[in-house]
Amino acid sequence: MGRTGLRKLNKYLVKDYLTIFSMALLLMTFAMCIGAIYKVIDYMARGLSIDLVFKFFIYNIPYSLAFAIPISALFSTLLLFGRLSSDSEISALKSSGLSMWQMVSPIILISIFMTVVCLYINCVVYPATTYANRKLIKGMGVEEPINLLEEGRFIRDFPGYMLYVGKKQKNKVKDLIAYELGDGGVQSSIRAASGVMSTDKERNLLKIDLYDVRIEVPDPKHPNDSTKARYINAKSYPIRINIDELMGEKNVSKKRKNMSIFELIYRIRNVDVEYAFMHERDRRIEKVQLLVEANTRICLALACFTFVLIAIPLGIRSHRKESSIGMVISLIIVFAFYFFIILADALCDYPQWHPQYFLWIPIVGGQLGGILLLRRAN
Repeated sequence: MGRTGLRKLNKYLVKDYLTIFSMALLLMTFAMCIGAIYKVIDYMARGLSIDLVFKFFIYNIPYSLAFAIPISALFSTLLLFGRLSSDSEISALKSSGLSMWQMVSPIILISIFMTVVCLYINCVVYPATTYANRKLIKGMGVEEPINLLEEGRFIRDFPGYMLYVGKKQKNKVKDLIAYELGDGGVQSSIRAASGVMSTDKERNLLKIDLYDVRIEVPDPKHPNDSTKARYINAKSYPIRINIDELMGEKNVSKKRKNMSIFELIYRIRNVDVEYAFMHERDRRIEKVQLLVEANTRICLALACFTFVLIAIPLGIRSHRKESSIGMVISLIIVFAFYFFIILADALCDYPQWHPQYFLWIPIVGGQLGGILLLRRAN
Protein backbone atom coordinates (compact mmCIF):
# COMPACT_ATOMS: atom_id res chain seq x y z
CA MET A 1 0.00 0.00 0.00
CA GLY A 2 1.38 3.40 -1.03
CA ARG A 3 1.46 6.65 0.91
CA THR A 4 -1.82 7.85 -0.61
CA GLY A 5 -3.57 4.65 0.41
CA LEU A 6 -2.10 4.88 3.92
CA ARG A 7 -3.31 8.49 4.28
CA LYS A 8 -6.81 7.45 3.19
CA LEU A 9 -6.76 4.57 5.68
CA ASN A 10 -5.63 6.87 8.51
CA LYS A 11 -8.34 9.39 7.63
CA TYR A 12 -10.94 6.61 7.57
CA LEU A 13 -9.86 5.19 10.95
CA VAL A 14 -9.61 8.61 12.62
CA LYS A 15 -13.04 9.70 11.35
CA ASP A 16 -14.71 6.49 12.54
CA TYR A 17 -12.92 6.58 15.88
CA LEU A 18 -13.75 10.21 16.64
CA THR A 19 -17.40 9.66 15.71
CA ILE A 20 -17.74 6.73 18.13
CA PHE A 21 -15.69 8.56 20.78
CA SER A 22 -17.85 11.71 20.60
CA MET A 23 -21.04 9.74 21.10
CA ALA A 24 -19.54 7.72 23.96
CA LEU A 25 -18.20 10.87 25.63
CA LEU A 26 -21.59 12.58 25.51
CA LEU A 27 -23.28 9.55 27.07
CA MET A 28 -20.61 9.07 29.74
CA THR A 29 -20.52 12.76 30.68
CA PHE A 30 -24.31 12.84 30.97
CA ALA A 31 -24.29 9.70 33.12
CA MET A 32 -21.65 11.14 35.45
CA CYS A 33 -23.51 14.45 35.74
CA ILE A 34 -26.75 12.82 36.92
CA GLY A 35 -25.84 13.49 40.56
CA ALA A 36 -25.25 17.15 39.73
CA ILE A 37 -28.60 17.28 37.91
CA TYR A 38 -30.40 16.09 41.05
CA LYS A 39 -28.66 18.81 43.08
CA VAL A 40 -29.57 21.43 40.46
CA ILE A 41 -33.24 20.44 40.71
CA ASP A 42 -33.02 20.63 44.51
CA TYR A 43 -31.43 24.09 44.43
CA MET A 44 -34.03 25.35 41.97
CA ALA A 45 -36.77 24.07 44.31
CA ARG A 46 -35.22 26.23 47.06
CA GLY A 47 -35.78 29.30 44.91
CA LEU A 48 -32.17 29.96 43.86
CA SER A 49 -31.58 31.96 40.67
CA ILE A 50 -31.13 30.09 37.40
CA ASP A 51 -27.76 31.80 36.81
CA LEU A 52 -26.27 30.37 40.01
CA VAL A 53 -27.74 26.94 39.40
CA PHE A 54 -26.40 26.94 35.81
CA LYS A 55 -22.91 27.87 37.08
CA PHE A 56 -23.06 25.03 39.59
CA PHE A 57 -23.86 22.54 36.82
CA ILE A 58 -21.16 23.85 34.44
CA TYR A 59 -18.52 23.70 37.19
CA ASN A 60 -19.23 19.98 37.62
CA ILE A 61 -18.46 19.09 33.99
CA PRO A 62 -14.58 19.17 34.11
CA TYR A 63 -14.56 16.74 37.06
CA SER A 64 -16.86 14.39 35.12
CA LEU A 65 -14.62 14.64 32.04
CA ALA A 66 -11.61 13.45 34.06
CA PHE A 67 -13.34 10.05 34.31
CA ALA A 68 -15.48 10.10 31.16
CA ILE A 69 -12.65 10.67 28.63
CA PRO A 70 -10.58 7.55 29.51
CA ILE A 71 -13.68 5.31 29.63
CA SER A 72 -14.96 6.69 26.30
CA ALA A 73 -11.53 6.13 24.71
CA LEU A 74 -11.55 2.52 25.91
CA PHE A 75 -15.06 1.74 24.67
CA SER A 76 -14.49 3.46 21.29
CA THR A 77 -11.27 1.55 20.66
CA LEU A 78 -12.84 -1.82 21.49
CA LEU A 79 -15.83 -1.07 19.27
CA LEU A 80 -13.81 0.17 16.29
CA PHE A 81 -11.25 -2.64 16.18
CA GLY A 82 -13.86 -5.26 17.01
CA ARG A 83 -15.82 -4.15 13.92
CA LEU A 84 -12.69 -4.05 11.73
CA SER A 85 -11.79 -7.58 12.84
CA SER A 86 -15.30 -8.99 12.31
CA ASP A 87 -15.43 -7.48 8.79
CA SER A 88 -12.02 -9.09 8.01
CA GLU A 89 -10.59 -5.63 7.28
CA ILE A 90 -7.63 -6.30 9.59
CA SER A 91 -6.71 -9.43 7.57
CA ALA A 92 -7.10 -7.53 4.29
CA LEU A 93 -4.82 -4.73 5.48
CA LYS A 94 -2.20 -7.22 6.66
CA SER A 95 -2.26 -8.98 3.29
CA SER A 96 -1.59 -5.63 1.60
CA GLY A 97 1.67 -5.36 3.51
CA LEU A 98 0.67 -3.19 6.46
CA SER A 99 1.86 -4.03 9.97
CA MET A 100 -0.33 -3.69 13.05
CA TRP A 101 1.75 -0.74 14.22
CA GLN A 102 1.05 1.15 10.98
CA MET A 103 -2.68 0.48 11.33
CA VAL A 104 -2.99 1.53 14.96
CA SER A 105 -0.54 4.47 14.97
CA PRO A 106 -3.20 7.21 14.32
CA ILE A 107 -5.38 5.93 17.18
CA ILE A 108 -2.39 5.75 19.53
CA LEU A 109 -1.44 9.32 18.59
CA ILE A 110 -4.99 10.44 19.41
CA SER A 111 -4.75 8.67 22.78
CA ILE A 112 -1.50 10.54 23.54
CA PHE A 113 -3.26 13.83 22.70
CA MET A 114 -6.14 12.82 25.00
CA THR A 115 -3.64 12.07 27.77
CA VAL A 116 -2.17 15.58 27.49
CA VAL A 117 -5.67 17.13 27.54
CA CYS A 118 -6.63 15.04 30.58
CA LEU A 119 -3.43 16.02 32.38
CA TYR A 120 -4.38 19.68 31.97
CA ILE A 121 -7.98 19.05 33.05
CA ASN A 122 -7.02 16.88 36.06
CA CYS A 123 -4.14 19.03 37.30
CA VAL A 124 -5.42 22.55 36.62
CA VAL A 125 -9.02 22.86 35.37
CA TYR A 126 -11.16 20.61 37.55
CA PRO A 127 -9.44 21.60 40.84
CA ALA A 128 -10.22 25.24 40.00
CA THR A 129 -13.85 24.55 39.03
CA THR A 130 -14.56 22.33 42.05
CA TYR A 131 -13.14 25.06 44.30
CA ALA A 132 -15.26 27.67 42.52
CA ASN A 133 -18.27 25.41 43.07
CA ARG A 134 -17.58 25.19 46.80
CA LYS A 135 -17.39 28.98 47.05
CA LEU A 136 -20.58 29.25 45.02
CA ILE A 137 -22.41 26.79 47.30
CA LYS A 138 -21.20 28.62 50.39
CA GLY A 139 -22.35 31.92 48.91
CA MET A 140 -25.78 30.41 48.24
CA GLY A 141 -25.97 29.35 51.90
CA VAL A 142 -27.15 25.82 51.09
CA GLU A 143 -24.20 23.76 52.35
CA GLU A 144 -24.89 21.86 55.55
CA PRO A 145 -22.02 22.19 58.09
CA ILE A 146 -22.14 18.43 58.70
CA ASN A 147 -21.30 17.84 55.03
CA LEU A 148 -17.97 19.63 55.49
CA LEU A 149 -16.72 16.65 57.49
CA GLU A 150 -15.29 14.10 55.05
CA GLU A 151 -13.78 10.70 55.74
CA GLY A 152 -10.01 10.39 55.85
CA ARG A 153 -9.16 14.09 55.60
CA PHE A 154 -7.99 16.79 57.99
CA ILE A 155 -10.49 19.64 57.75
CA ARG A 156 -9.61 23.25 58.57
CA ASP A 157 -13.01 24.77 57.74
CA PHE A 158 -14.14 24.85 61.38
CA PRO A 159 -12.97 27.92 63.33
CA GLY A 160 -10.76 26.99 66.25
CA TYR A 161 -10.47 23.32 65.27
CA MET A 162 -8.80 20.95 62.85
CA LEU A 163 -10.85 17.77 62.54
CA TYR A 164 -10.21 14.32 61.11
CA VAL A 165 -12.87 11.62 60.69
CA GLY A 166 -11.92 7.99 60.06
CA LYS A 167 -15.45 6.83 59.17
CA LYS A 168 -18.70 8.71 58.68
CA GLN A 169 -22.22 7.43 58.20
CA LYS A 170 -24.84 10.16 58.01
CA ASN A 171 -24.48 12.01 61.36
CA LYS A 172 -22.38 9.32 63.08
CA VAL A 173 -18.58 9.34 63.05
CA LYS A 174 -15.83 6.97 64.18
CA ASP A 175 -12.12 7.44 64.92
CA LEU A 176 -12.32 11.21 65.21
CA ILE A 177 -9.29 13.40 65.93
CA ALA A 178 -9.75 17.05 66.90
CA TYR A 179 -6.94 19.58 67.35
CA GLU A 180 -8.16 22.55 69.37
CA LEU A 181 -6.26 25.57 68.05
CA GLY A 182 -5.53 28.86 69.79
CA ASP A 183 -3.30 31.89 69.37
CA GLY A 184 -0.39 30.02 70.94
CA GLY A 185 -0.83 26.90 68.80
CA VAL A 186 -2.47 23.62 69.80
CA GLN A 187 -4.39 23.90 73.08
CA SER A 188 -5.29 20.20 73.15
CA SER A 189 -5.68 17.16 70.92
CA ILE A 190 -8.81 15.03 71.30
CA ARG A 191 -9.21 11.46 70.08
CA ALA A 192 -12.58 9.73 70.22
CA ALA A 193 -13.73 6.24 69.26
CA SER A 194 -17.12 7.53 68.09
CA GLY A 195 -19.35 10.56 67.99
CA VAL A 196 -22.70 11.97 66.91
CA MET A 197 -23.20 15.24 65.03
CA SER A 198 -26.27 17.46 65.03
CA THR A 199 -27.20 21.05 64.16
CA ASP A 200 -28.88 23.39 66.63
CA LYS A 201 -30.49 25.87 64.23
CA GLU A 202 -32.04 27.96 67.01
CA ARG A 203 -28.65 28.76 68.55
CA ASN A 204 -26.73 28.35 65.24
CA LEU A 205 -24.45 25.66 66.63
CA LEU A 206 -22.86 22.57 65.14
CA LYS A 207 -22.85 20.00 67.96
CA ILE A 208 -20.38 17.11 67.99
CA ASP A 209 -20.79 14.78 70.98
CA LEU A 210 -17.78 12.48 71.34
CA TYR A 211 -17.57 9.17 73.23
CA ASP A 212 -14.64 7.14 74.62
CA VAL A 213 -12.41 10.18 74.57
CA ARG A 214 -8.69 10.66 75.27
CA ILE A 215 -7.51 14.27 75.58
CA GLU A 216 -3.87 15.31 75.38
CA VAL A 217 -2.98 18.74 76.79
CA PRO A 218 0.58 19.85 75.89
CA ASP A 219 2.86 21.37 78.50
CA PRO A 220 2.91 25.17 77.82
CA LYS A 221 6.67 25.32 78.36
CA HIS A 222 7.42 22.21 76.25
CA PRO A 223 4.54 21.96 73.70
CA ASN A 224 6.39 19.49 71.44
CA ASP A 225 7.41 17.10 74.21
CA SER A 226 4.65 14.46 74.44
CA THR A 227 6.21 12.94 77.57
CA LYS A 228 5.35 16.10 79.55
CA ALA A 229 1.78 16.37 78.26
CA ARG A 230 -1.25 15.71 80.50
CA TYR A 231 -3.69 12.98 79.44
CA ILE A 232 -7.37 12.94 80.36
CA ASN A 233 -9.78 10.08 79.68
CA ALA A 234 -13.51 10.75 79.47
CA LYS A 235 -16.61 8.78 78.52
CA SER A 236 -17.99 11.77 76.60
CA TYR A 237 -16.86 15.20 75.47
CA PRO A 238 -18.88 17.92 73.68
CA ILE A 239 -17.60 20.17 70.88
CA ARG A 240 -19.69 23.23 69.96
CA ILE A 241 -18.94 25.31 66.86
CA ASN A 242 -20.73 28.54 65.97
CA ILE A 243 -22.29 28.16 62.49
CA ASP A 244 -22.58 31.92 61.98
CA GLU A 245 -18.84 32.23 62.34
CA LEU A 246 -18.30 29.20 60.10
CA MET A 247 -20.57 30.35 57.26
CA GLY A 248 -19.47 33.96 57.64
CA GLU A 249 -15.87 33.31 56.70
CA LYS A 250 -14.95 34.96 53.43
CA ASN A 251 -12.30 32.44 52.47
CA VAL A 252 -13.05 28.80 51.74
CA SER A 253 -10.20 26.47 52.64
CA LYS A 254 -9.12 24.21 49.83
CA LYS A 255 -9.65 20.48 50.05
CA ARG A 256 -7.24 18.14 48.30
CA LYS A 257 -9.51 17.91 45.25
CA ASN A 258 -9.54 21.72 45.02
CA MET A 259 -5.74 22.01 44.83
CA SER A 260 -3.88 22.22 41.55
CA ILE A 261 -1.03 19.77 41.04
CA PHE A 262 1.44 22.55 41.87
CA GLU A 263 -0.33 23.28 45.18
CA LEU A 264 -0.33 19.57 46.01
CA ILE A 265 3.42 19.32 45.34
CA TYR A 266 4.07 22.38 47.51
CA ARG A 267 1.93 20.97 50.34
CA ILE A 268 3.66 17.56 50.10
CA ARG A 269 7.09 19.17 50.39
CA ASN A 270 6.07 21.39 53.33
CA VAL A 271 3.69 19.10 55.23
CA ASP A 272 6.14 18.72 58.15
CA VAL A 273 6.32 22.50 58.52
CA GLU A 274 2.63 23.34 58.06
CA TYR A 275 1.48 20.50 60.31
CA ALA A 276 4.32 20.65 62.85
CA PHE A 277 1.81 20.71 65.72
CA MET A 278 0.35 17.33 64.71
CA HIS A 279 1.53 13.90 65.82
CA GLU A 280 4.11 12.32 63.51
CA ARG A 281 1.74 9.55 62.39
CA ASP A 282 -0.98 12.11 61.56
CA ARG A 283 1.51 14.08 59.47
CA ARG A 284 2.48 10.90 57.61
CA ILE A 285 -1.20 10.16 56.91
CA GLU A 286 -1.74 13.70 55.60
CA LYS A 287 1.33 13.41 53.33
CA VAL A 288 0.20 10.04 51.95
CA GLN A 289 -3.28 11.43 51.26
CA LEU A 290 -1.74 14.27 49.25
CA LEU A 291 0.54 11.83 47.39
CA VAL A 292 -2.41 9.56 46.54
CA GLU A 293 -4.41 12.54 45.24
CA ALA A 294 -1.53 13.76 43.03
CA ASN A 295 -0.77 10.29 41.66
CA THR A 296 -4.46 9.56 41.05
CA ARG A 297 -4.77 12.58 38.76
CA ILE A 298 -1.71 11.60 36.73
CA CYS A 299 -2.82 7.97 36.47
CA LEU A 300 -6.33 9.01 35.39
CA ALA A 301 -4.79 10.95 32.52
CA LEU A 302 -2.42 8.13 31.54
CA ALA A 303 -5.43 5.79 31.52
CA CYS A 304 -6.36 7.20 28.08
CA PHE A 305 -3.15 5.86 26.52
CA THR A 306 -3.19 2.66 28.59
CA PHE A 307 -6.82 1.82 27.79
CA VAL A 308 -6.34 2.37 24.06
CA LEU A 309 -3.13 0.30 24.00
CA ILE A 310 -4.79 -2.71 25.63
CA ALA A 311 -8.19 -2.26 23.91
CA ILE A 312 -6.80 -2.55 20.35
CA PRO A 313 -5.68 -6.22 20.58
CA LEU A 314 -8.68 -7.12 22.77
CA GLY A 315 -11.04 -5.56 20.22
CA ILE A 316 -9.41 -7.53 17.41
CA ARG A 317 -9.76 -10.78 19.37
CA SER A 318 -13.44 -10.23 20.21
CA HIS A 319 -14.51 -10.75 16.54
CA ARG A 320 -17.97 -9.31 17.19
CA LYS A 321 -19.99 -6.57 15.52
CA GLU A 322 -22.25 -6.13 18.50
CA SER A 323 -21.39 -3.42 21.01
CA SER A 324 -22.39 -5.65 23.93
CA ILE A 325 -19.10 -7.56 24.00
CA GLY A 326 -17.22 -4.25 23.86
CA MET A 327 -19.23 -2.95 26.80
CA VAL A 328 -18.55 -6.08 28.86
CA ILE A 329 -14.79 -5.92 28.22
CA SER A 330 -14.84 -2.17 28.95
CA LEU A 331 -16.55 -2.72 32.28
CA ILE A 332 -14.04 -5.40 33.31
CA ILE A 333 -11.03 -3.20 32.45
CA VAL A 334 -12.54 -0.12 34.08
CA PHE A 335 -13.41 -2.09 37.23
CA ALA A 336 -9.86 -3.46 37.48
CA PHE A 337 -8.38 0.03 37.01
CA TYR A 338 -10.63 1.85 39.48
CA PHE A 339 -10.28 -0.94 42.01
CA PHE A 340 -6.68 0.15 42.58
CA ILE A 341 -7.78 3.79 42.95
CA ILE A 342 -10.29 2.78 45.63
CA LEU A 343 -7.70 0.51 47.27
CA ALA A 344 -5.08 3.27 47.41
CA ASP A 345 -7.60 5.69 48.90
CA ALA A 346 -8.67 3.11 51.50
CA LEU A 347 -5.04 2.49 52.56
CA CYS A 348 -4.23 6.16 53.24
CA ASP A 349 -4.51 5.49 56.98
CA TYR A 350 -1.64 2.98 56.63
CA PRO A 351 1.26 5.08 55.29
CA GLN A 352 3.72 2.20 55.80
CA TRP A 353 2.04 0.46 52.84
CA HIS A 354 2.89 3.37 50.47
CA PRO A 355 -0.55 3.23 48.76
CA GLN A 356 0.44 5.86 46.15
CA TYR A 357 2.42 3.17 44.34
CA PHE A 358 -0.63 0.89 44.06
CA LEU A 359 -2.08 3.34 41.52
CA TRP A 360 0.69 2.57 39.04
CA ILE A 361 0.08 -1.20 38.98
CA PRO A 362 -2.77 -1.08 36.39
CA ILE A 363 -0.96 1.62 34.37
CA VAL A 364 2.33 -0.24 34.03
CA GLY A 365 0.63 -3.65 33.79
CA GLY A 366 -1.88 -2.43 31.18
CA GLN A 367 0.78 -0.84 28.97
CA LEU A 368 3.09 -3.86 29.11
CA GLY A 369 0.15 -6.20 28.44
CA GLY A 370 -1.06 -4.04 25.55
CA ILE A 371 2.38 -3.96 23.89
CA LEU A 372 2.76 -7.72 24.31
CA LEU A 373 -0.68 -8.44 22.82
CA LEU A 374 -0.04 -6.06 19.92
CA ARG A 375 3.23 -7.81 19.13
CA ARG A 376 1.42 -11.12 19.06
CA ALA A 377 -1.31 -9.69 16.81
CA ASN A 378 1.38 -8.36 14.47
